Amino acid sequence: MRNITETVKHLLIINGIFFLATLTLGNQVYDWFALHYPNNPKFEIWQPLTHMFMHGDISHIFFNMFGLWMFGTPLEQMWGKKKFIFFYLSTGFGAAALQLLLYYYQIDYVNAALNELGLTNLDINNFYSTAELPTSAINEIGEGSLSSAFNAYRSVMVGASGALYGVLVGFAMLFPNAQLMLLFPPIPVKAKFLVPILIFADLFFGFSSYSIGPIAHFAHVGGAITGLAMMWYWKKNQFDNNRWDL
Repeated sequence: MRNITETVKHLLIINGIFFLATLTLGNQVYDWFALHYPNNPKFEIWQPLTHMFMHGDISHIFFNMFGLWMFGTPLEQMWGKKKFIFFYLSTGFGAAALQLLLYYYQIDYVNAALNELGLTNLDINNFYSTAELPTSAINEIGEGSLSSAFNAYRSVMVGASGALYGVLVGFAMLFPNAQLMLLFPPIPVKAKFLVPILIFADLFFGFSSYSIGPIAHFAHVGGAITGLAMMWYWKKNQFDNNRWDL
């Protein structure tokens, strides 16, 4: 069994502590530490960091932590703990940034349309609190756009998945020919093929209506893009590993 490196072990413990807190304290923990839309009254400055350690249920945290152990361990062994944690947190921030950018676009589009219809800022704020609008506004803008904006404003982002996608990209670039086993069907696939497939799948589900459950697909893509950019930058500039030594 692969040994757990120090930083990966600490990340597993922190995620476990946050998950136990959600089980004992309930929704209050999500209000404090999950990532809310910045204009939402529940947003706090620390949430872009803490949301990476929050999870929705046991399967969510299990698969994320399994992936962190499996793919994060060889990266930390190669890079050392300082470089690995910098990479991990950066990809998590990148994941949140892209998802929030999508939310901003959805909300800004609806807000501009509501203003053009003569609704005041008070009316718009009331919409995000109660989901109530004049029928004329609903017919003019469309239920789909209004629902997307409403859900974006009230979104609750949790999970290490975005950072994990960055780790997957790093792993695939460093170990492109490593054989990974698919679950369904159980066949081996090289990392350099599997990771792009996962990313394109998130793009497909993110742009379509076929997504299963409340999954932040663009957070996955954001983590992957951030990981790719960092790996490319480090390689291009012949990154000095000694800079990150203990």
